[in-house]
Amino acid sequence: MSKAEKLLQRFLAKPTDFTFDELERFLKGFGYEEAKTGKTSGSRVAFLNKQTKSVIRMHKPHPNLELKRYQLNDVEEVLKKAGVIK
Repeated sequence: MSKAEKLLQRFLAKPTDFTFDELERFLKGFGYEEAKTGKTSGSRVAFLNKQTKSVIRMHKPHPNLELKRYQLNDVEEVLKKAGVIK
């Protein structure tokens, strides 16, 4: 099993310690890139996939980098609608 497959399985299991850094690597594997919106974007981030025209928006977690369950659910829903995962 490749690292990407392991990360997909980990994401789908929705662990409580899934970090923002893991999410960035995970989405990058599906062609998403973080949109740079300037200095004033604060903790808001957007991930764009130019092929599917799919956008994932969220607040970067802080002070800890672990994502909340609802954030993982939201990302999964967008990925399913875009046809990236089943």
